[in-house]
Amino acid sequence: MARVHFTANLQRHIAAPSVAAGGGSVREVLDAVFEQNPVLRGYVVDEHGALRKHMLVFVNGEMIADRTTLSDPVADRAEIYVMQALSGG
Repeated sequence: MARVHFTANLQRHIAAPSVAAGGGSVREVLDAVFEQNPVLRGYVVDEHGALRKHMLVFVNGEMIADRTTLSDPVADRAEIYVMQALSGG
């Protein structure tokens, strides 16, 4: 199972503790997380299931390439970090 972590900045808005979840792709892992925490879905993905523009997901330290269908592969024991993108100057 992958371990999914949500940054403190996101946790200021919603309870999102780190959790273990199974799946072979980012979509499958996040869907498993959302089953446990349905409110979190609306913060991370849009109504079409694509990653929201202000969100970033990293798998084992590398940013995912597929922000639309979240098809990037996830190996067993992967570390996934979900965070809000920061901007400004």
